[in-house]
Amino acid sequence: MVENLPGLVTFHKLEDLHGVPHPFPYQGSKRYLANAIIPLIPNDTKRVIEPFCGSAAVSIAAKYTKKVHEVILADINEPLIDLWNSIVNEPQALVRDYTKMWNEQLESPKEYFRTVRADFNNEPTPARLLYLLNRIVKGAVRYGSDGRFNQSADNRRLGARPKIVESRIYGVHNIMTDTQPIASDYVSVALNASPKDVIYMDPPYQGTSTQSDHRYAASLQRNDFELVLAEMNAKELSYIVSYDAVDSNTPYGHPLSDHLNLTHIHVTAGVSAQATLLGQKKTTIESIYLSPALISRIGGSQEVAHILDPESYALF
Repeated sequence: MVENLPGLVTFHKLEDLHGVPHPFPYQGSKRYLANAIIPLIPNDTKRVIEPFCGSAAVSIAAKYTKKVHEVILADINEPLIDLWNSIVNEPQALVRDYTKMWNEQLESPKEYFRTVRADFNNEPTPARLLYLLNRIVKGAVRYGSDGRFNQSADNRRLGARPKIVESRIYGVHNIMTDTQPIASDYVSVALNASPKDVIYMDPPYQGTSTQSDHRYAASLQRNDFELVLAEMNAKELSYIVSYDAVDSNTPYGHPLSDHLNLTHIHVTAGVSAQATLLGQKKTTIESIYLSPALISRIGGSQEVAHILDPESYALF
């Protein structure tokens, strides 16, 4: 069965994460949630593996706080992994190309964005993706049914200035030593982990990746995902999943199945990005699930409650 820790965890921001850099805007980033996740990574952890990496907020936080020395970033979105390879291995060329594009847009920003988007869909490059991420509304990536990037520009802004992007990219580059970006589905990456790793998975939430306008490059079936989690349990792997969520009493998806024997925590996750896009302001309550192996390494579910400060619980 799933063990539900009582109440709603309203955790505080970690002082250790003050000033942590992030590489690019990305809707669904777990920058805020990382404050709850990082304390749950055991001190003997060898690596953090993030199979749905996105902007890799948890992995960056784990490296920034020196929780781990090694990171594997994986995503089925190959252009995104190419961007991560550039950040890790070729930041100078990435910053140079972004700077060139940012300056070229100044004469006709709207038309330039449309040109770069078309060029990216025909021939993806890291700099083109970085430019698009900095120009689109709220970093909200969208893919059409044909798999092509189709989000529009936020024409009120020109995207982050080159000096700001340079600071972000080099800030992350300097932190993410011993990082291996891999273009892969989550299954092989997760199942090849070792018992001393921690796998953090932030898959597409139910209902967000099956519409005509995709938030992600590929959808995920809940039943298939649960089968993989069961196999990970059999291998006694330590993992953390953020999966279903609630904002203002509206659920996004169903909880993971009881048979997985996970520990389930509700945490506040800040203002809902989806609601913001609709001109609303809602607080998101996300679910974090901890695997039995991770709970054992931590010292039991009561120790989890202690780590997350039971005094901050409110009735949920």
